[in-house]
Amino acid sequence: MAHNINYNDKTGKYSFFSVNENAWHGLGQVVEQYPTSGEAIRQAGLDYEVAKSPLFTKSSGILQDADSIEIGSTELEVDGCFANIRKDNNTVLGVVGRDYQIVQNREAFSFFDAIVGGGEGILYETAGALGRGERIFITAKLPDYIRVGKGDDVVEKYIVRP
Repeated sequence: MAHNINYNDKTGKYSFFSVNENAWHGLGQVVEQYPTSGEAIRQAGLDYEVAKSPLFTKSSGILQDADSIEIGSTELEVDGCFANIRKDNNTVLGVVGRDYQIVQNREAFSFFDAIVGGGEGILYETAGALGRGERIFITAKLPDYIRVGKGDDVVEKYIVRP
């Protein structure tokens, strides 16, 4: 699976969208119109939130002191470590420290909208999730271009959030 595009078992879809044409991997949803940021999040299957949860481990189960051995099943909190968990399917996305701050997918898209003043003119072309959803990406075309020299050679401007 060289593409590593997330497959969502709940929806039965790959977490990817593109505008007007399939990507090289042929997965995900193809839409005909450039979506708004909210539509792009839904089309790409990125409409989930992530929560930071304390991390626990099982003890060895054997406690020994001078007079006895006690066998039990206890959990130990791993101090300063947390699991980032997808709230839609309880998938663990990774382990982080106490100071790690989660950026929700909708916040990442809001950042793009803010670059061009409320999302007017920004054209979301692709978005998706990799792995279990721990990495998202967005590509968007900005409304302006760069003209090279005095001719008709123009370069479109894109922003990417890997």
